[in-house]
Amino acid sequence: MYPGVPHMPVLHVGSSTMPSRLKRFYGNHDLHFLAFSCYGRRPLLDSPSARNVFLDVLGIMRQRHNFLLVGYVVMPDHVHLLISEPEESNPSIVVKALKHRVSADMIEIRRQENSGDGSGGGVLPHFWLPRFHDFNVYTDEKKKEKLQYMHENPVTRGLVKFPGDWIWSSFLFYVTGQPGIVPIDLVD
Repeated sequence: MYPGVPHMPVLHVGSSTMPSRLKRFYGNHDLHFLAFSCYGRRPLLDSPSARNVFLDVLGIMRQRHNFLLVGYVVMPDHVHLLISEPEESNPSIVVKALKHRVSADMIEIRRQENSGDGSGGGVLPHFWLPRFHDFNVYTDEKKKEKLQYMHENPVTRGLVKFPGDWIWSSFLFYVTGQPGIVPIDLVD
């Protein structure tokens, strides 16, 4: 039973590549704070163009899977999202589709950039680590906490001095109301 939320359906995910104790809680229309990392924690999203590719794909997946995007930050080696549960699937399906499309797009871009230079394409065997972290957010206090954590992440990592200087996050929307690279959905 999930603390404070009665009768929450549970999806248990387990395989040889995932710990058997991993549990995801879906079906109660919570927000989900998601985190996933690049393969080997390498900075595969270290360029503005790579981060823009991720956000373009995020916009496509948001429309395709019909979920609300409440917050995001794209870091050089990982991503944080705060999303609603999609109407006809779940966050696991969204993350799988998002990772697959970003990976395919980035591998193709790398292949084109490196073709003919003798580097063999510079393509990694994988773009993402296989797992992702999923935390149910069902109070306004937790939503604010997770948004603050995301928005402070570029400052904490020493990438910028102020959260608003990192354009690959939802921070400026919450401060100025202006849409960023990907529009944000306000939820109560």
